[in-house]
Amino acid sequence: MDRTIELRQQLQQALADQQPLQIIAGGSKSFLGREAQGQLFNLAGHSGIVEYDFRELVVTVRAATPLLELQQELAHNGQYLPFEPPLFDESATIGGTLACGLSGAGRPYRGSARDYLLGTQILNGKAEQLTFGGQVMKNVAGYDVSRLMVGAMGTLGIMLQLSLKVLPRPAVNKTTVLQLEPGKAIEMMNRLAGQQHPLSASCYFEGHLYLRLSGFEASIDKSLQQIGGQVIADAAHFWQSWNNHKHAFFQAAEVLWRFSVPSTTATINLPGKMAIDWGGAQRWLASAEALDTNEVFDALEKVGGHATCYRGQSRQGRIMQPLSMPMLNLHKRLKKSLDPQGIFNPGRLYPDL
Repeated sequence: MDRTIELRQQLQQALADQQPLQIIAGGSKSFLGREAQGQLFNLAGHSGIVEYDFRELVVTVRAATPLLELQQELAHNGQYLPFEPPLFDESATIGGTLACGLSGAGRPYRGSARDYLLGTQILNGKAEQLTFGGQVMKNVAGYDVSRLMVGAMGTLGIMLQLSLKVLPRPAVNKTTVLQLEPGKAIEMMNRLAGQQHPLSASCYFEGHLYLRLSGFEASIDKSLQQIGGQVIADAAHFWQSWNNHKHAFFQAAEVLWRFSVPSTTATINLPGKMAIDWGGAQRWLASAEALDTNEVFDALEKVGGHATCYRGQSRQGRIMQPLSMPMLNLHKRLKKSLDPQGIFNPGRLYPDL
């Protein structure tokens, strides 16, 4: 039996039974969000590349396709996913990556996962198979509906198929390291982002600012002369370990918080070790023990930011910055429209959704 038909039949039965569903594929990101509820709805097996013409820079894949498999196929043609999604382990899938809205080191300079999603095919909360967007940017019908799926953690629909824009790999990558105080590092990341430098990644921790430049060697070398620092030889390994959270900073953390803030935000005074990512717009807080969530949320609200507990604290309560009432009501209306019975990953994002 066709896997799509099988999945649709399973969904129809769940709707008839009013059975909440816990949607999963590879399971590598099951630690994210609040505690999962409901009967397991496994997309495993619904995988494979449907269409890929490297000349058109577009690939269409089934949602449970392993992320590593997709990356290897793109690399074979000298291409890649510019938002550099993290690969926590080899069970990670492209559908799970998009559902969690995960972007890596290149996000502030090349765009997010949402920016590269051209179209989706989903099952909604009525067991209807719907297609939104397409395989080119100009197919605007349903384009924004597709993007709603990114970061929704499966609460709005079951993704079956995705069309993504890809890009050629940069010819050259070089990384320079500078020793700076946190405030100086934040100022430098923001200043360089406004200048004509081929920046493609930046992060700061333990007194060291890492800046990656990508493109043509002549342009990179010209920028390096102006920026200074020490060019490192094992840069590819460093960014891979940083992106995939294999770096010692992430591995040593018992509790890990992710903060999204305006890029010029000064250092945030909370207990633990802080790392600065995405040119200043993303901060990581590594702590040896659980923190008071209200204290964290208050601190981020004061700087106009948003906090998410990535791992290590209780997943029963609120682990994401509370939404304002107008925003929460908007989320509820979207949920009601796409999932009338509320059976898709209930409570995974917020208790009320």
